[in-house]
Amino acid sequence: MRIDFKLFCAASAAVLLLTGTTGAAADVAVSGAAIPASSEDARFTAFLDAEFAQEIQLRPQLATRLGLKDGQDKLDDISDAGLLKRLSWRRASVAKMKAEFVRAKLSPAAQANFDIWSQELDRAELTYKYRRYQPPFYSFLYSVHAELPNFLINTHLVRSASDMKAYSARLRALPAVLDTAIAQSRLSTAEGIRAPRFEIERVISGSGHLISGAPFDNGPDSPLWADIKAKVGKLQTTGTVTEAEATTLLDEGRRSLSDIAPAYRRVMAWAEAELPTAPSGRVGAISLPGGAGWYAAALKLNTTTDMTAAQIHKVGLAEVARIEAAQDALAVQAGFKDRQAYYAARAAQFPPTPWTDEARTDYLRRANETIAHTRTLLPQWFGQLPAYRVEVVREPSFSEVAGGAAHAGGPSPDGARPGRVYVHLLGMTDDPADLYNLMCHEGIPGHVLQGDIQVRQTDAPKFRRTYGYVAYNEGWALYTEALCKEMGVYPDIAADFMRLDAELFRGARLVVDTGIHAMGWTEDQAVDYMMKTGRRPPDQARSEVRRYITLPGQATGYKIGMLKIMELRHKAEAELGSRFDLRSFHDLVVGSGSMPLSVLERRVTDWIASQR
Repeated sequence: MRIDFKLFCAASAAVLLLTGTTGAAADVAVSGAAIPASSEDARFTAFLDAEFAQEIQLRPQLATRLGLKDGQDKLDDISDAGLLKRLSWRRASVAKMKAEFVRAKLSPAAQANFDIWSQELDRAELTYKYRRYQPPFYSFLYSVHAELPNFLINTHLVRSASDMKAYSARLRALPAVLDTAIAQSRLSTAEGIRAPRFEIERVISGSGHLISGAPFDNGPDSPLWADIKAKVGKLQTTGTVTEAEATTLLDEGRRSLSDIAPAYRRVMAWAEAELPTAPSGRVGAISLPGGAGWYAAALKLNTTTDMTAAQIHKVGLAEVARIEAAQDALAVQAGFKDRQAYYAARAAQFPPTPWTDEARTDYLRRANETIAHTRTLLPQWFGQLPAYRVEVVREPSFSEVAGGAAHAGGPSPDGARPGRVYVHLLGMTDDPADLYNLMCHEGIPGHVLQGDIQVRQTDAPKFRRTYGYVAYNEGWALYTEALCKEMGVYPDIAADFMRLDAELFRGARLVVDTGIHAMGWTEDQAVDYMMKTGRRPPDQARSEVRRYITLPGQATGYKIGMLKIMELRHKAEAELGSRFDLRSFHDLVVGSGSMPLSVLERRVTDWIASQR
């Protein structure tokens, strides 16, 4: 069943248009699609590739994500000096680009790369200016105490003895990074910027979990030790190393782990000292010194627009009303009075119950089967198709929380690391009909498809294979939830109703994020809204709100990006009529990688002109 995108855009995207979604870069004149690709494009691509190679030298973890060996025994420098070094490099790079190239002489595709490279400097300046507002232990999703072990376990591939030696070297480098993180956090504290109490408590418990068990004590294997044994065991099983070499690698890994335990104890000591003064209750950006400026910057970084908090709040309220009306219509179709009655019937039929091992195994099976089925439907809707494996797996134990949000990681450029969807399976179970839209969003045709296509680009500068923007990435994934309805992925009204439930949740995010950070909402007030209007169970509502508190603006990118993509599709359909080809539109939007919304809008406008 197809979604009427004209009706959708009339009801919701018009609100987005009124608020002016395109950022300052939209003021740059587009020279038009008539400019052909030329040797100047090739020279520009070579320039960008050379510049990106320099960036990789400054970001060894990025190199690993790209499947490169550069600096694979090192971790990123998160000190002020390291951050300033990267910013200074980017300032020089953009200045060099503008001195050596004239934008008007480039093709539209190359102009988009010119604009993105230029905007990256603006974004880097904002990020550096407000770095004190995002200290390393502050983020509910990306706190450094858990993020680095997660990186080693899930991103640092080990296919040789040298890869394993680099893994151990990174373990030995981890204490210095944790000490730098403590120092950075103290600088933030000195400016009145403190992590919320719940995040400090999470740092303490997560750090303790990472250094519990073998080889730290007599318990079961700790997460990192279990990973070391698994990686070395695989090398031995495949005959890559001998038994003696495997023993040496294991011994080195064990010694490296012994170095991190004191560092994590220092993290825990710092966190425990912070607890008595850690804020709770009213913890949004508005409660911080200069927080209004920080939140405006966070919205700009996450939406890639100039929308204000008030404008985004208004869009959120309008979206909530529209989606609730659509749910009422579906509920009537299913034989119920309204959406409230349908929700009650679903809750009675599938009451939340604690997760069991059997339920987890069944969930992962159904999730992987859903993605596999959706993948078979893609050729009718996309010309460019994903090439690599995708798997749904459970969130690692040291970062899993009850009600935690699922998330995805794209494959490595060579496919050695598959695309993955991570799901939290603690707390209480969800309505089983919720699985379909979640796998569309995180897996196929959402994040994993987009990431798969992005890392395999061969006709674009290399930086386009890895750069990402929240509004584009999450907007695309949310758009694909609606696209899956057109594709026939949802087997019944219940699954479609839960698709709308997920979209309602994203609309409520606009209201809650701006409420917390610009209007003085308390954590409990936000949780109450997410339970009553966003329809989230208590565990998930609390987990989500804490994520918004520690990542201001990030949750707004979903809906803002989705609305822009739908608006652009509607524009193309209206202007091209019978010449509009949906597969070509999707290939255009997803085929050249993530980009700011203003750049995407110009790309679609140029494409429409070329199709005429």
